[in-house]
Amino acid sequence: MKPVLADALLAAVIFLITLGPGQVMATGDIRVLAFQVALVAPLVWRRRAPLVAFCVIAAAAALQWAADVQLPADLTLLIALYTVAAYRPGRQTLIAALVLEVGVVLAAARWAPPGQFPISALAMTAMAAAALTTGLWVGARRAYIVSLERGREHRARLAVAEERARIIRDMHDIVTHNLSVMVALADSAAYIRHRAPEQAGTALERIAETGRQALADMRRSLSGEPQLDPAPGIAQLAPLADQMRAAGLPTHLHVAGDPEAVPPAAQLTIYRLAQEALTNTLKHAPGATAEVRVNLTPQRAEVEVTDDGRPGQEAAHGRGLAGMRERVAAYDGTLDAGPLRGGGWRVAAGLDLKGGGA
Repeated sequence: MKPVLADALLAAVIFLITLGPGQVMATGDIRVLAFQVALVAPLVWRRRAPLVAFCVIAAAAALQWAADVQLPADLTLLIALYTVAAYRPGRQTLIAALVLEVGVVLAAARWAPPGQFPISALAMTAMAAAALTTGLWVGARRAYIVSLERGREHRARLAVAEERARIIRDMHDIVTHNLSVMVALADSAAYIRHRAPEQAGTALERIAETGRQALADMRRSLSGEPQLDPAPGIAQLAPLADQMRAAGLPTHLHVAGDPEAVPPAAQLTIYRLAQEALTNTLKHAPGATAEVRVNLTPQRAEVEVTDDGRPGQEAAHGRGLAGMRERVAAYDGTLDAGPLRGGGWRVAAGLDLKGGGA
């Protein structure tokens, strides 16, 4: 089936699913049908003109917001963002993501239930981040496959695909970790806001701080340019442990050896491994306690993250585990991840600092 026909079929299915039978007649508002068409129809050209389709849908959504007409068809914005991320360059993707995030804030401000603005905004941001990350991953995989098919004369394209894969891996770690921490802090603030308003205020300040840190990390990852702030390393493991404790995961850190003997790139790998493992524990093992152990020598670095979650709470790592394996493979290392006898989860990695990382 031709792409345009497949996209037309997709648009028709979404149109019917999101516009229930008799909805226009029930509401008596012809604007519902007009906005429905404006939101769904551009999907027919989403692969032929991804950015144009996104802009048209975004404009229709803005008019819909101004008219105070809320529709399930707004999910087409996620499809449009995914398509831009999968088919267009990084700058256009970043602009589209920022536009959608502005829409998320406006939609939450207008349509969220009273007192639920932070939770609604975070939930919609998480969905947008998932669409963005998935689109970037699909685009990277396509670029990688094309570069292989075209042979030696196009080896440069392979390097581009690998760089995009690195960015996506970093984006996954940054988005997943920081959103998990922000959601945990938001839940805590909502639970204690009446009994301990000062603690709730502290949690909200940590949410803002976590968001700013996430934006800084995303700018560093997407730009590829030198930044005034260094990339995270072993020295940032202590602040990471503090952040996880604030989010509700008691975390103990032990570092043995001289971090100065470890190259900056390897330090970033160690940090990301610990960050991803702790994020999985935070998401999948509520009430657990985590322990991070790092042993360093000039030749080798070993990282072990364990938790004492109950049996059955083991994390389904998915893309996160694949990203950890890719990072470790760059250092000719090994990665073991699995449940512990009696409950809990263990992630252990060893990096060859002399022979790997080239």
